[in-house]
Amino acid sequence: MLAEFEIGDEVRVIRNVRNDGTFPGLDKGALIMRRGTVGTVVDRGTFLQDQIIYTVHFLGDDRVVGCREEELIPASDPWVPSRFETRDRVVALKSFAVDGEVVAAVGSQGDILKVLRDAPGGIAYHVNFQGRVLAIPETNLDWAEPRAKGDDGA
Repeated sequence: MLAEFEIGDEVRVIRNVRNDGTFPGLDKGALIMRRGTVGTVVDRGTFLQDQIIYTVHFLGDDRVVGCREEELIPASDPWVPSRFETRDRVVALKSFAVDGEVVAAVGSQGDILKVLRDAPGGIAYHVNFQGRVLAIPETNLDWAEPRAKGDDGA
């Protein structure tokens, strides 16, 4: 396993980080760090011998948080905010077809698998609609469930 980041590297978290129950002083599920926030790698280790975990100090919030490699990008990479993130549940605002066959009708629920920040025309997502993975522009998706005020996923 080769680590992508070194101690001292500035990184940006690309997903909202919520408490899995291991962060002291916050309820389980509470937001620890908002996506887009920049921090510095201060240590790294492994979890279950197959995941690299980075200890990142977010100076602005004075929090030290463990982040998986897949949750980080170099801070120098362009940052394009997105409405949704990986694992969010969404609904299609229009129907989508492949070779003339509708594979996701209006209102179909799907799960975000990946955020495509560099897609032509703006943010898009790989969305799993009942086993079919489609690249869908952000403007064609909405939340599957109503969001609480202030919990817009941003």
